[in-house]
Amino acid sequence: MLRYLTAGESHGRGLSVIIEGLPAGVPLTAAEINTWLARRQGGYGRGGRMAIEQDRAEILAGVRGGYTLGSPVAIFIANRDWTNWQEIMAPGPEARAERVVTRPRPGHADLAGGLKYHQADLRNILERASARETAARVAAGAAAAALLKELGIELAAHVVRIGPVVVKGAVELSAARQAWESPVYCADPEASRAMVAAIEEARQKGDTLGGVVEVLATGVPAGLGSHVHWDRRLDGRLAQALMSIPAIKGVEIGAGFELASIPGSQVHDAIAYREGRGFYHPTNRAGGLEGGMTNGETLVLRAAMKPIPTLMQPLPSVDFLTKEPVTAAVERSDVCAVPAAAVVAWAAVAWVLAGAVLEKFGGDYLSEIKERMAAYREYLRSI
Repeated sequence: MLRYLTAGESHGRGLSVIIEGLPAGVPLTAAEINTWLARRQGGYGRGGRMAIEQDRAEILAGVRGGYTLGSPVAIFIANRDWTNWQEIMAPGPEARAERVVTRPRPGHADLAGGLKYHQADLRNILERASARETAARVAAGAAAAALLKELGIELAAHVVRIGPVVVKGAVELSAARQAWESPVYCADPEASRAMVAAIEEARQKGDTLGGVVEVLATGVPAGLGSHVHWDRRLDGRLAQALMSIPAIKGVEIGAGFELASIPGSQVHDAIAYREGRGFYHPTNRAGGLEGGMTNGETLVLRAAMKPIPTLMQPLPSVDFLTKEPVTAAVERSDVCAVPAAAVVAWAAVAWVLAGAVLEKFGGDYLSEIKERMAAYREYLRSI
């Protein structure tokens, strides 16, 4: 019901995204999308590319007067750096064979992609494998979040770890919403300062840092997703969306990996009932998902990001053509992109949740979906 497709290379003309399945009547403006694009570009530890680009969404189709039409929405995000690359990245035969990459970077798609697609110039791989593509994903996620907001579902994302620095204890949604004011999108001021210091130390060493981001979603009704087929389980779909973000190497829901080390009596959330509220869980170690479905509690998802593989002091590699030992190629990159990953994770979760909502309630126009969802919420309170 809801899908999107992106196209574009890191140093190409720009990034395009086409969104299909958004109902008519959803408020959507370029300004709202641009807020999230700017947040994706921000965060302490970003590299020189962010000083060049100033991402701006141009809505080309599917929206009129600030509201979706129900037809496909087309969005374009120009690459300002295209000016310096247009002769190298030209789509025609006039493209110049310059800035060729033959020294694959460990931890990147360079080698595997070159082998798979028979590419001698690994730039043909890294240009699309680059996290630059996530700008288009954020645009799609912003459109999905606009729909969710109208239906009473709100999301927040923040950083809970960078390198050795970890936020202690759970972070409430109200605090997570303020995380954008931190230079590293961290809701804990003390941890935020320590994270900045850790990034600066890594920069001086020519190294990079990874971390962990958390996405919270409130107002999510019980019953999104399904237990009846493996590919309809919402926990699996959310995990796949988060794992598809470049450099993400682990995903957990709720207390996640911690649950593997303690007995079941301390793991599972008891069930309670209150008239006017319906069924609920006093605790939320499950992170809002049970049996592949939402259970009405706050969704809590985390994604672990490895350090950026482009290093200023590159690791040993092998030249793709000569097979001689070399040091890996160095592309302009970040010291730490964990804050940006929080924004991309927010977009990924928003997209999957919007799809699940449309599967559950259907409707071609926003008011239809609102009516059906309001009736369902009333049923959950009264049952």
